Amino acid sequence: MGKKSSGKVRVDFRKNRHSKTRKTDVTREFQQETLNEDASLREERISGKGAMTRQRTIQVETDDSEESADGGFLLAVTGDARPGLVLRVHGLNTFVEDDETGQVYVCAVRRLLKTLSTDQRHVVVAGDRVLFRPAPQNSGIRDPEDGPRSELLPEGIIERIEPRSGCLSRTSWKRQHVIVSNVDQLLIVTSLAEPTIKWNLIDRMIIMAEKAHIRPILCVNKIDLADPRELLPDFGVYGRMGYEILLVSARTGKGVERLRQRVQRKGLRSVVAGQSGVGKSSLLNAIEEGLALRTSHVSEMNQKGRHTTTAAELIKLSSGGYVVDTPGIRSFDLWDVAPSEVCGFYRDIAPFTSLCRFQDCTHTHEKDCAVREAVEDCLIDARRFESMLQIRDSRNLPEDWE
Repeated sequence: MGKKSSGKVRVDFRKNRHSKTRKTDVTREFQQETLNEDASLREERISGKGAMTRQRTIQVETDDSEESADGGFLLAVTGDARPGLVLRVHGLNTFVEDDETGQVYVCAVRRLLKTLSTDQRHVVVAGDRVLFRPAPQNSGIRDPEDGPRSELLPEGIIERIEPRSGCLSRTSWKRQHVIVSNVDQLLIVTSLAEPTIKWNLIDRMIIMAEKAHIRPILCVNKIDLADPRELLPDFGVYGRMGYEILLVSARTGKGVERLRQRVQRKGLRSVVAGQSGVGKSSLLNAIEEGLALRTSHVSEMNQKGRHTTTAAELIKLSSGGYVVDTPGIRSFDLWDVAPSEVCGFYRDIAPFTSLCRFQDCTHTHEKDCAVREAVEDCLIDARRFESMLQIRDSRNLPEDWE
């Protein structure tokens, strides 16, 4: 571990931290004949300097160790703060499990954390390691998921978020949407039928898993509704690249034991992600007794699932492992991946890129393109090649495109 030392840094805050510096009620004042032009020229401040600046000096702890995941700073806290694990975020309430006692606290987030200027859509996510301070002598809050008769949970406030690793992220409204943090493997759940497979979605999730150094596993559910041998060539492409493929059925129980062995190792954290309706919650109910997660049927009109899971939730298994149940995903835009980097995340395509004649080859029209030649020789799957081009071209869209 590296040495920690306290210090001060200048940081940016969000634009809405303070009230507007310019007046917005000039018309009303004019109509009331109370406008004083001389006073307005002396008092109105156009720039953001002085007391209304969006920069502040804060007390932090700097860590010079190489284990710091983001290389940033940590907010300084007092010694009575406790370490905890974020189980889920429900609106303004964050459910944190105390590392020492196992007690679950309903915590609010420190205002300083919420107003820091970052690219992240949410400050705290499931899986985060945090330091929180229990609130003294309060009546407590009930868990909205357990109903009005649930027990009262003590309150607290999150003072600091520890550095993250293994974050599954996507782009949402030009900002980083961290779905879950500090996970070891990603179970990409799809189904043979109801709904149909979205291969492009699978490829996108594999790219983000590779970028975050998370082990991706393809989990094919509902094998009782169709013959999996029909899609064996397609899944075989992923198998030849080294990705593990699990064929399961939550309804019949086939393959569930093999899935259980992949997630129940002590200390292992797995996140379950995929389209709505593929059976993510049903699979978790099958591998762990007593979960009773809500499930729903797929719409017969559009073959799309319904959102029964509304927020990512960290669930502790009886074996000591953790799984994260996530809401259904219908779109998965890559975060912080440049167009030139997309090809490098394709295990089957990346080795051929260095053999192209031109270093900046786009693999579309250039002469002596080793990638296109490999596609013609069936060394690269044509569908995967088209998927790579589509994802790469989507990263070239202008920033204001919607």
